[in-house]
Amino acid sequence: MSVHNHNFDDHSALVVRPAVAKRDPELYLCLRPNGSVAWTDDVEAATAFESMKEAARAALRLPGGYHAFGIPRRTERALHEIH
Repeated sequence: MSVHNHNFDDHSALVVRPAVAKRDPELYLCLRPNGSVAWTDDVEAATAFESMKEAARAALRLPGGYHAFGIPRRTERALHEIH
């Protein structure tokens, strides 16, 4: 699995965890160098995956309670530009 942080020009997908309540932000998966999982509301700090397949695979490996899924980076960028 190929992942990178902070390099959105070369990667095409993120893992997102939708907001639970309206006032909560959606959260993005951030894999740390030691392999631990963290969540961030900063799309620029999120781990970027090379493909939707890799993002979906990472989301499926998370505990079911997270309800996370892969999303194309270009879609997420467009959503943030609207808001």
